[in-house]
Amino acid sequence: MSNFKTNLQYLRAQRNMTQEQLAMLLGVSRQAISKWESEKAYPEMDKLLVICDLFDVTLDDLVIGDVARPRRNASPAQGHADEPDDTGVPAAISERPPLSMLQQNPAPLPRDITGYEAHMRSFDAKIPAGIFAIIFGVGAGMFFDADNSILGVSPFNDFLMFLCIVLGVIIGLMFLVPAGLGHSAFMRSHPYVEDFYTEHDHAEARRTLTVALVGGIGLILVGLAQLIFVNEYLHTEDGWPIGVFLMLVACGVAAIVYGGMHFGRLNLAEYNKAAEQEYREAKGLNDSYDMVNGAICGTIMMIATIVGLTMLFGFDGGPHGLFWLSWVIGGLLCGISSVIIEAVKTSRSRHDDDIIV
Repeated sequence: MSNFKTNLQYLRAQRNMTQEQLAMLLGVSRQAISKWESEKAYPEMDKLLVICDLFDVTLDDLVIGDVARPRRNASPAQGHADEPDDTGVPAAISERPPLSMLQQNPAPLPRDITGYEAHMRSFDAKIPAGIFAIIFGVGAGMFFDADNSILGVSPFNDFLMFLCIVLGVIIGLMFLVPAGLGHSAFMRSHPYVEDFYTEHDHAEARRTLTVALVGGIGLILVGLAQLIFVNEYLHTEDGWPIGVFLMLVACGVAAIVYGGMHFGRLNLAEYNKAAEQEYREAKGLNDSYDMVNGAICGTIMMIATIVGLTMLFGFDGGPHGLFWLSWVIGGLLCGISSVIIEAVKTSRSRHDDDIIV
């Protein structure tokens, strides 16, 4: 494996990829990559195959050949790349372009080796579906509102209304909970995904977002117009008009959420940032600032909950029924705490950098 070290450094440089980023793609530590490139250790066969797939090179070129001049691209007229020149060094290695000239030899386009696209397409479909089911279930329940039920006066109205809402919530959670858990697991398993999307993909996502926004807002406005029309000309406010409105809102909101998630999944820089945080939390690698911030916010919201519930049940909702303000104030205090701690963290980091310099 005398050429593996140089080949791996060359491939990383082509993609402007750090050791840590490559390590996250391969599911190993950064120290492992460092040992490979210093020839203190060598990867196992399964890792070698993943590297080949990631950089689109053959195993022979990666291990004993020259990835800068792969054998599969050599023609007979070029002779044998492995024949030594006058210095005794194989020609393929002696003619390897320096790393500074990599811009003249663009690397192959990155590929999705983690299954990110398939995972995100499923995730992008399940979340809007769950939201749709919950809102739609409430809308269906409104058709059995006792004040204006489609069944008229019936002893089954309350039961059917409750049943529709419960079914909507259950179906919605059947989409939302597995999707959320699966996404968290994927982020922990793949804390770094190389950006493989092309400009065509971004253009397609922008078109999808535009259609989703226009269509979703249009559906909500149609539902609102229907509500106004029924109220104005049929003098009906409760019951089925609200149900129709909520069903249209369910469709519109689901479309908007889908368009936003479809567009957002191409922002792999943001994904990598969030996924690394998820990975660090799972491994217990969060720094002290993050743990302090989490403890402070948790304490604040716990106090806010105690105050809110005390006002609600002990003092009839508090002055003017404003018991809910305790959670709003708690959220604001958490935000202020996060900003202060982040500022201290940044300041300390810069101070440490100055000391090192």
